[in-house]
Amino acid sequence: MIDRTHALPISARAKLLGISRGSVSYQSCATSDADLAIMRRIDELHLTYPFAGSRMLRDLLASEGIQVGRLHIATLMKKMGIEALYRGPRTTKPAPGHKVYPYLLRDLEVIRPDQVWAMDLTYIPMARGFVDLAAVVDWYSRRVLSWRLSITMEAAFRVEALDEALARYGKPEIVNTDQGSQFTSAAVTDVLIQSEIAISMDGRGAWRDNIFVERLWRTVKYEKVYLHAYGSGADARSSLSQYLSFYNTRRSHASLDRRAPDQAYFTQPRRAAA
Repeated sequence: MIDRTHALPISARAKLLGISRGSVSYQSCATSDADLAIMRRIDELHLTYPFAGSRMLRDLLASEGIQVGRLHIATLMKKMGIEALYRGPRTTKPAPGHKVYPYLLRDLEVIRPDQVWAMDLTYIPMARGFVDLAAVVDWYSRRVLSWRLSITMEAAFRVEALDEALARYGKPEIVNTDQGSQFTSAAVTDVLIQSEIAISMDGRGAWRDNIFVERLWRTVKYEKVYLHAYGSGADARSSLSQYLSFYNTRRSHASLDRRAPDQAYFTQPRRAAA
């Protein structure tokens, strides 16, 4: 919680916690311990069965002795920012009035760093409450270029992550996101348009269109997040910072010929030949 009577400015305290300044103005309703426990289990099931909607999750939870109504599960999923992922009728909703861009990666051979970046966000459970993690990932090398935590899904922390990646590594040719309102909002797309970066968006509910980021979330959660019960946003930030540094510098990937993302990112030409 933010003590608004403290002498240290809110912006400075947000920076120390590693969260977006915009997020601290958001006053969220308390989530009960029972709901937090259910949300954590929903998150685990979602990673294993990404196609499961509220009805299937209700039945999966019931088989574990957890009785929860389907509508309540749907409410918790919305709070967590997750949806069943499958090809079918509209499953993700763009921000009202904002453009949905075509998917540009189908049949595209990604052969170098900074050819394609992906942006996504995910739910991170804590001992009491939760935060959202946004990341910018290089598609070729799987390297996490930047990331931010926030207590709300407001656009500021996603824009901060994108701005940092652009400032540190230059601009890619394409940035791929999903069609959710988190990324169709002008706050995000305007940055890409102004930087003259092509925008690609996944097909509706097509989890395979952004499969490398889905794999990243699964790895981060099973190898780090689920092994801890973070007591605060600062604890989560410190732990994730440590893990993502390991992920970039030391964690090998079979798809990268047993190299770590840093090795794949920095040893290959990062721009197309003139």
